Amino acid sequence: VALGLYFPRKEYFENVYIDEPAGMPLLRIHALRDSHEEVAHFHLCQNLRVPRARLQENNWFQIREKTGLLYLRKSLGREDFNMLSVGNWMPLSKVMLYVCVSHPFQEKQCDSTTCTTVFLSFINATAPACSSLTARQLCFTEMDLSFHIKENKPPGTFHQLQLPSVHHLCQNLSISYKLLAAEGVPFRYNENTTSVRVTQRLDREERERYELIAKCTVREGFREMQVEVPFLVNVLDEDDSPPFLPNGTDTADAVVEFNRKEGTVLSTLTVYDADTTPIYPLESSRKKYTGTIITDDPWISETFHVEHIFDEIHFSPNGSQVRGTRHEY
Repeated sequence: VALGLYFPRKEYFENVYIDEPAGMPLLRIHALRDSHEEVAHFHLCQNLRVPRARLQENNWFQIREKTGLLYLRKSLGREDFNMLSVGNWMPLSKVMLYVCVSHPFQEKQCDSTTCTTVFLSFINATAPACSSLTARQLCFTEMDLSFHIKENKPPGTFHQLQLPSVHHLCQNLSISYKLLAAEGVPFRYNENTTSVRVTQRLDREERERYELIAKCTVREGFREMQVEVPFLVNVLDEDDSPPFLPNGTDTADAVVEFNRKEGTVLSTLTVYDADTTPIYPLESSRKKYTGTIITDDPWISETFHVEHIFDEIHFSPNGSQVRGTRHEY
């Protein structure tokens, strides 16, 4: 069975403090599906990657296979920190962990195409008191709320706004969220689970980018703080729309007179492609679309040739800008 599961984020970031208790939830990772039948099963690759050091066996972190919740399997003590920071005197050490998805009953692999990277910042201090954190720190991690969702794929949950670690540690605070969006956008926020869901299949040729706002309210007694951050969804392209000709014109007449100079343009034909944008290096785009003169006459083949020029343009379906390519032959 081909694995169509994919991550809406390529990277996740989280802080880990000394002496946080075993069972401490750190972050929730989501995977989206290619087809309705697929079920995601999450697993961790065995090793931690520590910069400037050899791989370390992962003894501290675990992930819930069905929900994607990453948590501390055992408390990270000062000795652990010293080992993982390779004797580094710095107050912070970054460690990389790989989370992958597989189908049930399928062999668990650490293939980069079905994995995402979690960057953990090990901080040589105990977790700060909730009262000392700003609303921004209580509500959102340091990473941007920016996601990539493939077009033409089934609906699904792709993010949880509530931070599992803050929810676990700061139970005296009331933290609530809202997703501010224009009417009719295909995203829904569930207040009970604080999760965000794409509600229908997306079409990149209709809209390539959605710009929403995540709003968070923190209440502590009579005190109330609010913070808003951008929430962006980019739609990834699937090559599903054929090129088209403006006004349906697929023929261009050329009149060739005597004594034309070499390099004279005799005729032009324009082709639009709303589905793809120019690929770099440019030769890659030229190979995708070729212009050929079909003839049995060797003189014609030697005397005339087709030149291909292309550039990126913007279409505006439904008032939103979508990138595409204009090819001129």
